[in-house]
Amino acid sequence: MKKIGVLTSGGDSPGMNAAIRAVVRKGISLGMEVYGIQRGYEGLLDGEINKMEWSSVGDILQRGGTILRTARSERFRTEEGQEHAVKMLETFGLEGIVVIGGDGSFKGGLELDRRGIKVMGVPGTIDNDLGYTDFTIGFDTAVNTVLSLISNGRDTSSAHERATIIEVMGRNCGDIALHAGLTGGADVILIPEVETDINKVCIQVLKGQQSGKLHSLIVKAEGVKISTGELTEILEDRTGRETRAVVPGYIQRGGTPTEKDRMLASLMATKATQLLFDDADSKAVGIVGSEIIAYDLKDALAMKREFNRDIYELAEILS
Repeated sequence: MKKIGVLTSGGDSPGMNAAIRAVVRKGISLGMEVYGIQRGYEGLLDGEINKMEWSSVGDILQRGGTILRTARSERFRTEEGQEHAVKMLETFGLEGIVVIGGDGSFKGGLELDRRGIKVMGVPGTIDNDLGYTDFTIGFDTAVNTVLSLISNGRDTSSAHERATIIEVMGRNCGDIALHAGLTGGADVILIPEVETDINKVCIQVLKGQQSGKLHSLIVKAEGVKISTGELTEILEDRTGRETRAVVPGYIQRGGTPTEKDRMLASLMATKATQLLFDDADSKAVGIVGSEIIAYDLKDALAMKREFNRDIYELAEILS
């Protein structure tokens, strides 16, 4: 291939800029022209496509967000929109694209693949909810962001002898809550993969109080069925302990990416670019163990995320 594009789509995640940088510089080193597509599939439909140079991606490695910006595109979900996207790629002479995003972005890439466009998916999402890869870009940074919130929450909770509920992102995947809760020393971790036993939660908080513990810390994933407000009311009513809820929201998506996310983004995006240069069929790039891998895009999307019950049971023991 001689001309390729790169876009970021869906929710932003720390490390996306590192991935963009790797695509541009690896592509140029292979003798290709690399074009940045602004605002994901929405920008593709509008022809917001510009050639990128080596200097275009200078000083972005350490920055969160995405210099290409991102958006969700309802127009692209339609057959007419997808056909128009192919026409725009053909207009600019782009033979393939690197799509950096989550499962929704990859599904969009699969529609382009069905229309003859080579697509390489690079998993950029804090949720860590893609089944084919052990980790996604941005997950490690998000976990560390939540860890900082847990530390701050513990300090003020102890000072006021409160219970604190921290609701974290992840959609229907509880990995952020599980990893941050375990390493942050949470008393209770609530995730969508395990049904919430409200009686068990209350007993855990009461045991902490009776042992002289000044605070109770609950980390709750947003996909858990019981609402944070309802949980707050139940805990206060049954335990008598003042309970506050913290919902950091999009703060978890921002910030300087960790070394792990920068490295992961660089390795994955380099692999994706090389695959396009080699004119390989559409793939989803990921990591399994310590190996950067690439599965057929359709097959990767069909893989289900396996819940790590061992980590969950360890968290229960250590709490």
